[in-house]
Amino acid sequence: MESKGTATLAQHFGIEMQVTEFMGKEKLGRRIVDESKKVWEIAAPAILTAVSQFSIGFVTCAFVGRLGDVELAAVSIVQNVIEGFAYGIMLGMGSALETLCGQAVGAGQLNLLGIYMQRSWIITGVTALFLTPFYVFASPILQLLHQDKRMSELAGKFSRWVIPQLFAYAVNFPIQKFLQAQTKVWVMTVLSMATLGFHVLANWVLVTKLGYGLLGAAIAGNISWWLLVLSQTVYVVSGFFPDAWTGFSFAAFKSIAGFVKLSLASAIMLCLELWYYTAVILMVGWLKNREIAVDAISICMNFQLWTLMIALGFNAAISVRVSNEFGAGNPKAAKFSTIITILTSLILGAIFTIVLLATKQEFPKLFTGKQAIIEEASKLGYFMAAIILITSIQLVLHGVAVGAGWQFSVALVNFICYYVLGLPLGGLLGYKFDLGVNGIWTGMLLGCFLETIILVFIVKRANWQKEVFRAEARVRDWGGSPLPQQGSLEHTIND
Repeated sequence: MESKGTATLAQHFGIEMQVTEFMGKEKLGRRIVDESKKVWEIAAPAILTAVSQFSIGFVTCAFVGRLGDVELAAVSIVQNVIEGFAYGIMLGMGSALETLCGQAVGAGQLNLLGIYMQRSWIITGVTALFLTPFYVFASPILQLLHQDKRMSELAGKFSRWVIPQLFAYAVNFPIQKFLQAQTKVWVMTVLSMATLGFHVLANWVLVTKLGYGLLGAAIAGNISWWLLVLSQTVYVVSGFFPDAWTGFSFAAFKSIAGFVKLSLASAIMLCLELWYYTAVILMVGWLKNREIAVDAISICMNFQLWTLMIALGFNAAISVRVSNEFGAGNPKAAKFSTIITILTSLILGAIFTIVLLATKQEFPKLFTGKQAIIEEASKLGYFMAAIILITSIQLVLHGVAVGAGWQFSVALVNFICYYVLGLPLGGLLGYKFDLGVNGIWTGMLLGCFLETIILVFIVKRANWQKEVFRAEARVRDWGGSPLPQQGSLEHTIND
């Protein structure tokens, strides 16, 4: 009888354990779906916004290309050298808001967002003033870089004409971070796509129909960027954010030093990343038969750029999710979001990698008809596939760093991996061992791989609970009240 009762009891507990295990799996599955939705709500519009704004430059080049080779070269070098340099710095200076606004939203301190944005406008505006001489003296700068004199003079004129766009960047990036932190991004996406459509029409009228040439292209770009900025500004100040925007305030001039420090760290981190790829192209340009090598690597990087837009969407999403959860006092929720976002981005990166490897003989034909360039670009397919896969993880980890406020640490890692290891190793393999572009890309790939491994280690070893206290101190010291302690450190992913 006792044996029978024991068996029945064991059977009962066995069934109960299975039910509990099933319910646990069902709850975990529900959490994964919920977190994925939150990530995609930010990532999808962020991707569309990035593609739309990036395409403004493509449209300009497409219309200018019909004017002549010299005109196209002049505009291209302004976009890639002068504007690219300024764009990276301005975006980096504005990226401090990803940390601050996100943590303020999580803490329920929405009143700080408008002050933070105004503070960032002051910093990015001053930065734009300091960058203006690069636009004014673009022609002698390009000639110092041994560029063609006629092309440099034409580029100098165009560069001076597009100075208004520099100040549009100063307004645009803080607004973007203000909206992203609150996941209010679809309006920004629609405005960016509408601006792109307007830009096509403006170029057609000014460049093609009225024949204003480069001046027409510059005017179209200036109008388009300021149309985007003003429409976003109207959206922000028109009452749609009653808690986050309470009008202009002198409080924006307080704590400027701390803001500048975090903004500079963000700018250095981003610029070290962007300039790494620029340095690789310059190194390839010093090789023998450099025309074919430069064209091939440019084709590869153009393809990579489109896949990069996807990863940048997840970069924005995870920075918002991590900063929100740290601000709300939920370290385990931030960690859970990081895992889900990395896996999602990695799956998409793997898909792009497979597609690239399957079409490595075909994709170069989208950019050129020259067989020598097609063959050279195809050979680089394996390197590019590896870069795409690594970047899908790397940029998510960068987003985690921005959300947590680790910009300075990541900037240091970038410098060591890229400029102490990657580029020197690439130069050694490319020039000394005569491996050419393959050697340079090998060095770049190893630098990216090492940085990703270090970032994984940093994220894995981070004290997420301690980051919550840092977020609380940051919000309190820069204008907020103490965070609401809603059992913050008791939250777990099982709540």
